[in-house]
Amino acid sequence: MMAPHFERAAGQLEPSVRLAKVDTQAEPTLGQRHGIRSIPTLVLFRQGVEIARQSGAMDAGGIVRWTQQQLRA
Repeated sequence: MMAPHFERAAGQLEPSVRLAKVDTQAEPTLGQRHGIRSIPTLVLFRQGVEIARQSGAMDAGGIVRWTQQQLRA
């Protein structure tokens, strides 16, 4: 389960990065708008523009590394 890893990563990345979860079953329009086809999918936005996407579960360290790497690119 990825939820505890997501929470730990959120704590490590705040305040420079804000992580948020979306329940695509409860909000199918939002999932469709962003092209979410598999769960989990991480989408990184900068100033409202998608800059990176990653599907598949990751541990907290993987989420933090992926996020930092994408923000440096």
